[in-house]
Amino acid sequence: MDYYDEIKEQLLNNEINRRVKDYSKNVGDLNTYYSVGKMLNEAGNKYGDGIIKEYSLKLMAEIGKGYSTRSLKYMRRFYLVIESGVELHQQLTWSHYIEILKLDDINEINYYLNTSEKNNLSFRALRIKIKSQEYQRLDENTKHKLIAREETSVIDFVKNPILIKNSNNYNEISEKILKKLILEDIESFMKELGSSFSFIGSEYKIKLGANNNYIDLLLYNIEFNCYVVVELKVTPLMKSHIGQIQVYMNYIDNNLRKINQNRTIGIIICKKDNKFIIEYCSDKRIISREYIVV
Repeated sequence: MDYYDEIKEQLLNNEINRRVKDYSKNVGDLNTYYSVGKMLNEAGNKYGDGIIKEYSLKLMAEIGKGYSTRSLKYMRRFYLVIESGVELHQQLTWSHYIEILKLDDINEINYYLNTSEKNNLSFRALRIKIKSQEYQRLDENTKHKLIAREETSVIDFVKNPILIKNSNNYNEISEKILKKLILEDIESFMKELGSSFSFIGSEYKIKLGANNNYIDLLLYNIEFNCYVVVELKVTPLMKSHIGQIQVYMNYIDNNLRKINQNRTIGIIICKKDNKFIIEYCSDKRIISREYIVV
């Protein structure tokens, strides 16, 4: 088989299709680069890895500068990743795949591809997620559920630790400052908790008997159809925090939750977690997560 001529022909055809059929160019790119990657892999096995550099020099001279050695190696890597069992997401662009082809863990690759498609992420937004090590900050049990394709819940996708941007470079972080930082970039904060969150209010007032109490943050998750109470603590997790958030969750369930909505979830964001307290907490709807101000 004359690998070079076949590779050149497929790339030229794809260049033409990209100009004529703009609506389907993503699919054309991915199919072409998969096929070219396969041939590059076979050629490399037959002639050695140096054949890619040789092909690159000829392609750049005959077609254009877009076919550097690095680009061709990405195509070969793309073929190998798809062959390893990664699902091909034809809604995503080649730029998305360039970002994930830098990763080695197949489960991590699948996570970012699924997240990108589900949330309609740009490749730049995907790059930010990868840089923040979002997958590594998921609970191990969540990773297992994703691999086994088991049912997940809203608390599965809350990162640990949660990253909070210190845009004003505060030296000391009080609860008031922590809340201020979160509210200044509430969208980024909700993405740290997962997807499909909407903001209800901060310092959300509830009345317990004759006394007013204030929930730090009240959110709603549309996908999982439930309210989410968030309490902020700049101290290590304590038993009293569990009792406090449990009271708030019960209030929301009894006074705001509709019959068709799921029970309220509680998230305690604290300076340092105490897994023993959570382990012996009887209410599994409550989780704690550490925060890091970056």
